[in-house]
Amino acid sequence: MRHLLPLLFCGACLAQGLPWIPLFDGKTLNHWRSEGKAAWSVEDGAITGRQGPGGGAGELLTEDKWADFELEAEWKMRFPGNSGIWFRYVDSQSAYQADILDEPKSYPDALSGSLYCMGKAFLARNSDPSTVHKDDWNRMRIRAAGDLLVIALNGKEVVRINDGTFRAAGHIGIQVHAGKEFENMEIRVRAIRLRPLQ
Repeated sequence: MRHLLPLLFCGACLAQGLPWIPLFDGKTLNHWRSEGKAAWSVEDGAITGRQGPGGGAGELLTEDKWADFELEAEWKMRFPGNSGIWFRYVDSQSAYQADILDEPKSYPDALSGSLYCMGKAFLARNSDPSTVHKDDWNRMRIRAAGDLLVIALNGKEVVRINDGTFRAAGHIGIQVHAGKEFENMEIRVRAIRLRPLQ
């Protein structure tokens, strides 16, 4: 993915719209790096994350960074679990997350597709259970364009909000959360791709 730099500054490319960039080749974790102690692998064509030894949590992050983009990904979770797609991730205190979770006791009105902002908690919540396929694959779409943040889940827009907390370019990432209640969680992500908006 190191070929991106010329594209980002190509006027003709911008005029035509930049192409989609696959972030995962379906076979390896090339161009991704891990932080923390979660266990990451590739299984059946999907990035797969579980807690590591001793309940170890962590993130898997792209090597490259983006600020304004559209992103598509398919995900499937073995619940109970708490995960999500990080974006504009600078560090563990500076990032947004499109959540993948089901915690009715703690967050009865925050389903997968809710938007979390580090330092502020939830900015917007998806409370529509019909948008989530709990036992099957889900398609998530994220658009970050300046202050405008939009999340769609399985073809339905579930979040649209303006927030300028984090504007800098950051990594795309996947989370495995800590917690005894999530010790059997498994997050799978496939078909993840991104289109820069500038």
